Amino acid sequence: MKNEPTMTNLDDLPLTDELVSAYLQDNPEFFNRNNELMTGLRLSDAQRGTVSLVERQQQQLRQKVHNLEDEITQLLSVANHNEGLFMLYSDLYLRLIDCQSASELLDCLAQTTTELLSLSAFKLYLLDATKIEHETLSKNDCTGVMQNRLSNSDYYFGRLQQSEQELIFSQNCAGSVVLVKLAYEEKELGFLAISSNDAHHFDPRMDTLLLSQFKRLVAKLLTQHLAI
Repeated sequence: MKNEPTMTNLDDLPLTDELVSAYLQDNPEFFNRNNELMTGLRLSDAQRGTVSLVERQQQQLRQKVHNLEDEITQLLSVANHNEGLFMLYSDLYLRLIDCQSASELLDCLAQTTTELLSLSAFKLYLLDATKIEHETLSKNDCTGVMQNRLSNSDYYFGRLQQSEQELIFSQNCAGSVVLVKLAYEEKELGFLAISSNDAHHFDPRMDTLLLSQFKRLVAKLLTQHLAI
């Protein structure tokens, strides 16, 4: 004769956090049936000793509200910062368009990056030699840097090797840089290099929307002024 299967005795099941949690999730009416637990159950609290379940819920809700307020404050700060950048770029575009020569164009770019944006250095590297002399032009052969950093992307954000820094800026840059590849009508012209003393200023996660518009305008104006 076969043994009949027997039901597992619930009293034999070990009472775990997972089991209690699953039971409460499956029985949302538990506290309605045991309303006294809402105020009678005491929970340990690191700051207040013991609190009721209701007080713990209120504390968690206050913390959530505080976190949301912090997030809103941060978003507003970012929005104000982006608005300021947008206005700066808009003014810069008008100034660049009004430039009458390549030297004036480079003066404007250098002044904007080092003075208005409080960045440390601005350099331009051109693949084709040009007769113009300007302090912002990198005279060293930076084709290796361009191939290494900009072969698969129009931008590079972050740190450079010391040899790359010296090629572009003719000095060491302790912070971070952004390299922006310039091209006009599918012809590569070179790249812009801007450095910051802050090692975390130029981060790979930075948005490139404004930079994308900026580099197209600069490439077009350089082509016109230098007849590249």
